Amino acid sequence: MAGTSNNKEELRIGLIGCGFMGRAHSNAFNRVANFFDQPLVPRLVAVCSRNEQQTQQFADTWGYESIETDWRALVDRDDIDAVDICVPNHLHCEIATAAAAAGKMVLCEKPLAMNSQEGEAMCRAVEDAGVANMVWYNYRRVPAVMLASHLIQEGKLGRVFHYRANFLQDWTISQDVPQGGAALWRLDAAEAGSGVTGDLLAHCIDTALWLNSSIRNVSAMTETFVKQRLHQSTGEIAPVKIDDACAFLCHFENGSLGVFESTRYARGHKALYTLEINGEHASLRWDLHDLHRLEYFSHDDEGRLRGWRSIHVTDHDGTQPYMDKWWVPGLQIGYEHTFVHQVADFIEGLATGEPAAPTFRDALATQRVCDAVLESAASGSWIDVSQ
Repeated sequence: MAGTSNNKEELRIGLIGCGFMGRAHSNAFNRVANFFDQPLVPRLVAVCSRNEQQTQQFADTWGYESIETDWRALVDRDDIDAVDICVPNHLHCEIATAAAAAGKMVLCEKPLAMNSQEGEAMCRAVEDAGVANMVWYNYRRVPAVMLASHLIQEGKLGRVFHYRANFLQDWTISQDVPQGGAALWRLDAAEAGSGVTGDLLAHCIDTALWLNSSIRNVSAMTETFVKQRLHQSTGEIAPVKIDDACAFLCHFENGSLGVFESTRYARGHKALYTLEINGEHASLRWDLHDLHRLEYFSHDDEGRLRGWRSIHVTDHDGTQPYMDKWWVPGLQIGYEHTFVHQVADFIEGLATGEPAAPTFRDALATQRVCDAVLESAASGSWIDVSQ
């Protein structure tokens, strides 16, 4: 890290990957210092992807000072403090372990890895190197979801009985959608590892482990509705080996029951992520499509007024997370701001010595649930989640 003209130290960023998540992270690095007063300011030093022309265009758009076309060259640079991994899942482990060995902080897109074995190797790498690390499960940083966490920690819900979540999309229904390639690697098991389980349900699982408790065991089913697709890399029709849909039941360690569902075949849904938690004293629910609202029911309310209330999470008095950093009460923020919050929390963790969650080790717990889900679907049996 180096000093800047405003006497604040720089956090020198090297980004690997120029896709959708690369854009989301770059925007967050650029915006965080405008709204959060912190001792470190991100500086976009280098970005890397294989296509030189596209990488240079990305660098020009987002303000990166230089480019690389080989991730190893970026990792080896002395002018980079933190490596941010925004590439397909099958590359996470190799890049993260190399970055840690080079003494770099490591930020990694979700899911952590292709499987728990890779995830454990990544955890050992960053822990042995003693470098800061974090995984981009950004929905934790939605102000309404963070408020839900505060209410649960305060005991407002009491004993929890039920947790249910779903994440529904519809973009792969057509059998003409190919698999593989830069835009569609999520449909290729060799690059993604799994389908909706690692891509969508991983978000739901991470939030659940954080809000509720660890998961003890799972019973799952998956389905691949379109069995063959054109593979863009080979030009040939190839079997589809990822899961198009997944649903599972689980027992949480706190005694509550969980129901999870995800699919890319829910016609009419582009990104419907909802969660609901039912406790002995109160319940809460949240919907990504109305992300600023937390719905809350308390049995302690006076009987004639008892009912679900809609809390618009925009207050500036410090009781509602993050919102005092933005506009005036009543005005909303959006999806991209969750990444700004995550960068701010990561920088805060560097200053205080308290790592920003989820760390690699936290994200490994989600990876283990995903592995158990896929094993259960394959075997038709209840599977214990390894700890």
